[in-house]
Amino acid sequence: MNYVEIDGGIVKEKVYRKTLKNGLEVFFLPKKGYAKQFASFSTKFGSNDLKFSKRDGAMVEVPEGIAHFLEHKLFEEPEGNVFDRFAALGANVNAFTNFNITAYYFTSTDYFYENLSYLINFVQNPYFTDENVEKEKGIIGQEIKMYQDNPQWKVFFNFLKGMYQIHPVKNDIAGTIESITRTTKEDLYNCYETFYHPSNMVLFIAGDLDKDQVFEEVEKNFENIKVSEPVNIERHMSKEPDEISNNLVEERLSVSTPLFNLGYKDFHVGIRGTELMKKEIIIRLLLDIVFGKSSTLFEGLYDEGLVDHNFSADYISEVDYGHSILSGESTDPYLVKKFVDEHISHLKVNGLDKRDFERIQRKQIGEALSYFNSMEYTGNSFVSYYFKDINYFDYIQLLKDVTIEDINEYLMKHFDEERQVLSIIKP
Repeated sequence: MNYVEIDGGIVKEKVYRKTLKNGLEVFFLPKKGYAKQFASFSTKFGSNDLKFSKRDGAMVEVPEGIAHFLEHKLFEEPEGNVFDRFAALGANVNAFTNFNITAYYFTSTDYFYENLSYLINFVQNPYFTDENVEKEKGIIGQEIKMYQDNPQWKVFFNFLKGMYQIHPVKNDIAGTIESITRTTKEDLYNCYETFYHPSNMVLFIAGDLDKDQVFEEVEKNFENIKVSEPVNIERHMSKEPDEISNNLVEERLSVSTPLFNLGYKDFHVGIRGTELMKKEIIIRLLLDIVFGKSSTLFEGLYDEGLVDHNFSADYISEVDYGHSILSGESTDPYLVKKFVDEHISHLKVNGLDKRDFERIQRKQIGEALSYFNSMEYTGNSFVSYYFKDINYFDYIQLLKDVTIEDINEYLMKHFDEERQVLSIIKP
């Protein structure tokens, strides 16, 4: 078989890769002794992709939420729906749409190749009619209304609206009632034909399976699927200003205790590959040192009754945008912000403790190694990083190579109060 072996390095895994004639990248991760199998079929198309050029060079602009709409519609077939077909074989099928990717996946313990055939064929055979598109608008409309009443959802998207001026990441993934209403069958086919070409997709498979048979079965499933020439997609996105849109966003919903998101807009975007992954690792280490459950800041906030154990810190790292985000609930989010600002000012003067850095680095290496026990986590992470020109297996080595000097550099740069946003949902 004509495939390439990718060495997993420290994690002692191997992934096998093959590029099909239609441009599809297929990856197989052997998991000896595992009873479960996993497959995901993903396209580099998410809610941010609203303006693009097609093969003929014409610029296309589509309504917000169309990637999520398309995900919904692919589960419908002329006779019944996809869920029933997988359930009959004891498999669990699902999908997700985020800002940059749409993925369809299943897990099974038997009949793997039958389920794989179902996955490939339903994703590669859309069925859109004027009638079923109109029907779906009502379903998605109800979903949008449900999210608008969800405090955790609202505090997050209000945070993004405060963070970004023009970047589409500030838009709800599902769109708005208005954008969904004006979505047409033609819009869906337009996006499908552009972004669901195999050359813009990845098929990832994991399990205790024979690698030769995996690639043979995949190729067999594409033999009768006719595709056009590979797509050269140009995404059009206006440059996001360095400045935030609004440093404070407040709203009232039905909550007993205020919810908050507090974070910082990234200053260093537009990078890809290993450089992007290294930046992500550094900032995640920094956040864990400064805000993690073992930090003096968390202990102080907790002792004052300002946060509970739901308090968390995360970093979102993409090619064209990035931000850190602290999430939690508090009787006084403004006082939490004051504590955070004062603590970071203190750290900038005194620097971070090297022992804290080494302890958190060891902890994160252990966590990263444990994630490889999950085929779903490994598969989704591998594909997400692949679309950013990154080999996920490089993560742990890069994590081991980070120094305290790297962390202190980002401590000085990342926590800029001019790029800080506080979003609050009040009772």
